[in-house]
Amino acid sequence: MPIPERFVDEVIARSEIAEVVGEYVSLNRKGGSLWGCCPFHSEKTPSFHVVPDRQMYKCFGCGKGGGVINFIMEIESLSFVEAVAFLAKRAGLQMPENTGESAAYRQKRQRLLELNKEAARFFHGKLYEPCGRAGLDYLTNRGLSKGTLTRFGLGYAPDSWDGIITAMAEKGYDKSELLEGGLVVRNQNGRVYDRFRNRVMFPIIDVRGEVIGFGGRVLDASEPKYLNSPDTPVYNKSRNLFALNIAKKSKQGRIILTEGYMDTISLHQAGFDCAVASLGTSLTAEHAQLISRYTGQAVIAYDGDGAGMAAAQRAIPILEKTGLKVKVLRVTGAKDPDEFIKAFGREAFSKLIDRSENHIEYRLIQLKSKYDLSDDGQKVEFLAAAAELVAGLQSPVEREIYGARAAEAAEISAEAMKQEVKRALSRRIRKEKKQEERKNLAPARAFQPDERSLQYENIRSARAEEGVLRLMLLDPTLFQGCPLKQEQFSSPLLGKVYGLLKKRYEAGMSVQLPSLAEELTGAEMSHMAKVAEAPESLAEAAQALGDYISVIETEGLKRTAVSDGDALLAAREKYRQNKAYGG
Repeated sequence: MPIPERFVDEVIARSEIAEVVGEYVSLNRKGGSLWGCCPFHSEKTPSFHVVPDRQMYKCFGCGKGGGVINFIMEIESLSFVEAVAFLAKRAGLQMPENTGESAAYRQKRQRLLELNKEAARFFHGKLYEPCGRAGLDYLTNRGLSKGTLTRFGLGYAPDSWDGIITAMAEKGYDKSELLEGGLVVRNQNGRVYDRFRNRVMFPIIDVRGEVIGFGGRVLDASEPKYLNSPDTPVYNKSRNLFALNIAKKSKQGRIILTEGYMDTISLHQAGFDCAVASLGTSLTAEHAQLISRYTGQAVIAYDGDGAGMAAAQRAIPILEKTGLKVKVLRVTGAKDPDEFIKAFGREAFSKLIDRSENHIEYRLIQLKSKYDLSDDGQKVEFLAAAAELVAGLQSPVEREIYGARAAEAAEISAEAMKQEVKRALSRRIRKEKKQEERKNLAPARAFQPDERSLQYENIRSARAEEGVLRLMLLDPTLFQGCPLKQEQFSSPLLGKVYGLLKKRYEAGMSVQLPSLAEELTGAEMSHMAKVAEAPESLAEAAQALGDYISVIETEGLKRTAVSDGDALLAAREKYRQNKAYGG
C-alpha cells in the first residue's frame, strides 16, 4: 500500500519549508517571502523564491517549483518515498510499514548500498593479502600512509575473473545484483565476470557517507587507465564528487578541485582537507551547484599541461555562474599538485594557493598565449577577443581594471581599450535586447507551460481554470457548491489538480499543492507553482469564481461543437484565440 496521505500531510506540516530550504540555500527576507540563488541552476542574481505562507518555492530562472517534498526529491536526488522518509526522520516521525512498490524500490536501493559497502571491505582487505602486494606497493610508493589508506578505504581488485562474484555470493548476493550495482559485466556470450581486475580501488562515498560506486586504476598496461562504476540506481557520476564527504566539513573556506583521485588524496594527506575531484567526467553544472552548497570559493588545481588548461577554461564559467568566487592555481615546476607537494612540500603549495589567480586574470593570460603580440594583425585579434571577454563582466569596475590589463599587454592606451570594450558591450546588449524582443512578439507563449507535453489547447479556458485553482487554494471552502467537474477542464493537468484537491477537501485533508507531490511529476508541480504565484484576490471571490466558471462552460460548449463537426466554428475560434493572444 502507498504511504497514507495523512502521514504525508503530517510530514509536510512538521517540515517548515523555509527551515528545510535554508539548510541548502542562503535566504534573505524581502516583504512576505524569502529570496536566494537557486540551487538547481547557475545564477548570480537571486531568482529563487520561498513563500512560507503557502509552503512553496519557485525559481523564476529555471522554472522549478513545488513544496518541501519536491525540494528534497530534487536536491537530494531521491524518490518520493525516500524524500518523505528523509523529512520524516528529520521531524522525528516513524515511517509507516508496507508502502508497496515504492518500498520495494527503497529496499532494492538499500540492498545495493549494503552490497557496495561489502565490496569496499573486500577490496580493502585484499590490499593487505599477498595477491594485493602490487597494489599496496603502488600506493605506498606514491607516498600514501597507512592512515590515509584506511581513511579513504583504498583497496585492490584481484587479477581474477570472479573474485568479487565469489566473495559477494558468500554474503548472499547474486549475479543480477552485482550487475545492477556495476560490479560485474556481462559479455555478448552471456558470461558474467568482474568489472574491476588487477586495479587499485577507490571507493566513492556520497555526502551522506554511503559507498555508491568505485574507481579503479590499472597496474599494468591495460586500458583504460582509470575505470569507474557505471551509473546505477545509487550512483550518478555527474552529481557526485570524490571526497566531498570529507571536504564538506573543511574549515579552510574553499574547495580545491583536482583532476583525479590521487591528487585529491595527496592534498588531504598534506593537510588540505578541502580537495575534491570529478568522477571520470568533465565538471558539470550539477557538480558546480554541489560545490556551491558548501563554500563560496573554488580553486581549480588541474594539471599544468594543455589538457589541464583546456579543462580549467571549460570549468571556469560553469563554476562562476553559481556565484562562486573562482581562482585558478597554476602549478609550476611540476606536472600536477601531487608531484608539486612531493617536490616542494606543503608550505610551498599553500603559498601557491594563496597566490592563485582569479579566473579573469587566468583567462586573459591564456588568451594572450594564443597570439603573437609582435604582429599587428594578431594584436588586433587579441584585443578584439579580450574586449569580448571583458565586456562579459558584470561590474564596470572589473571591466575597467581588466580592460587596462589587456591594453598593457598589447601596449596600447587604456582609453583605446576602454572604447573597444564599450563597443563589445553595446553589441552584447543589442543582441540580448533582440532576443528579448523576439520572445515578447509571441505573448501567448507566456501563458503556456514550459513543458511542451503540458501545453494548453485552449488558452482562454485554461486561464480561467488556473483562476479557479488559485481561488480554491486561497479559500478551500469555495469547493462547496462549485458545479465544476474535472472533465470540464480543457487542460488535463489543471483538471487533475482540481479533482485531487476537491477529493482532499471532501475528505477533510490539507488542500495545498505540496500535498500533491506524489501525484504530480516534477514538471507538473513546477508549472502549478507558477500558477499559484500569479496574483488573485478573494475580495470578490464568489463573483470571480462565477466569471471563471462561465468562461470554462462557454469554451467547453465550443469544443463540443467542434467535436461534432462544426469546422467553420473551429476555424473562427482558432483565429479569435490567436488574435487575442498575439498569435
